[in-house]
Amino acid sequence: MKWPAVRMGEHFRVKHGYAFKGEHFGSEGQYVLLTPGSFHEEGGYRDQGEKTKFYTGDIPEGYILDEGDLLVAMTEQMAGLLGSSAWIPEGGRLLHNQRLGRVVDLDGRRLNKRFLYYLFNTRDVRSQISATATGGKVRHTAPERIAQVVFHRPPLDTQERIAQVLSAYDDLIENNRRQMALLEDAARQIYREWFVRLRFPGHEHTRVTNGLPEGWNRKTLADVAAVNRESLPSSYDGEIDYIDISSVTPGSIDETTRYDFKDAPSRARRVVKHGDIIWSCVRPNRRSYAVIWQPPPHLVASTGFSVITPTGLPTSFLLHATTTDSFIGYLENHARGAAYPAVIAGDFERAEIVAPPESLVAAFNDQVEPMLSQTNTLRQQNQRLRAARDLLLPRLMSGEVAV
Repeated sequence: MKWPAVRMGEHFRVKHGYAFKGEHFGSEGQYVLLTPGSFHEEGGYRDQGEKTKFYTGDIPEGYILDEGDLLVAMTEQMAGLLGSSAWIPEGGRLLHNQRLGRVVDLDGRRLNKRFLYYLFNTRDVRSQISATATGGKVRHTAPERIAQVVFHRPPLDTQERIAQVLSAYDDLIENNRRQMALLEDAARQIYREWFVRLRFPGHEHTRVTNGLPEGWNRKTLADVAAVNRESLPSSYDGEIDYIDISSVTPGSIDETTRYDFKDAPSRARRVVKHGDIIWSCVRPNRRSYAVIWQPPPHLVASTGFSVITPTGLPTSFLLHATTTDSFIGYLENHARGAAYPAVIAGDFERAEIVAPPESLVAAFNDQVEPMLSQTNTLRQQNQRLRAARDLLLPRLMSGEVAV
């Protein structure tokens, strides 16, 4: 059955956000200022972690978002974000910024709101939004252009069933994400308890001198790990999976891109293996790091990363040792440059690491490595769930797959 072709503007209106004043932006506060970076490329709300912007000034009425509001990115801050949509996960805290459009006056008798969320994330709708966007390096759309987007509208009950099928995938993804967060927090708390607060097993009977328990040593990272141990030669021939700096957020690789090596970016050189830790050398305050776990063959990272390969301490320990506030403070203090402060491999190699006795590190690894493994299993499950959802999405929306 052919569904009728209609325009978005016949079913809802998109409201511009407010131009909040930059002088009131801060690194902490009660209200979070959303940006296009708060959206995943494939759709969905994205917690920006250390990159979160807060707002401390006066807020006009109507620009504090409610839980369940639907927003669309109207500026392509990063490739692929233009037209991406996201649900607001909580009310009373997130602000409707100027580069975002809020769906209002939705005709719920003809268009299901959750169906609309998925509709925004289809290739056909995104391509229409992109085709009418303006601007050079940074492209923009506008409410009146979104209103002209044409789509095929199924009956309301079909819309609801489509939304239910796709939501089931998203619910599984979210459940996995919460489990991952719990596992990561549990591992981090064990590290802090044992190696920062020094309440490790047997601490009651261990003498501490100058802040260092008996039997512990101070070492450089170079003593316990290799930095940038292997790079691909320029003569390499074959396919690679490439990790770019923009695809890594704190603790996670959001995506990789497959290239024939001869067509890959010139920065695609750092070879990474299971158990390696990658750390972005640029803007260390953003904490763009991740652990490599059961990677595909020929995984390669940008030369903008330092690749830390454990040699004297396990990955579980080094991951937490190199992501503490004190370690990141060390990187920030050694970063050079104004616009894009960066560290070099030598800065990592010279960083100081406290190395506990082998037996204590082994006891820590026995507890934390299974958490690390389970976290990465869940992350891989989510990648497969997203791929299955994204494959199903256009088929449901076109009527190719009936529900």
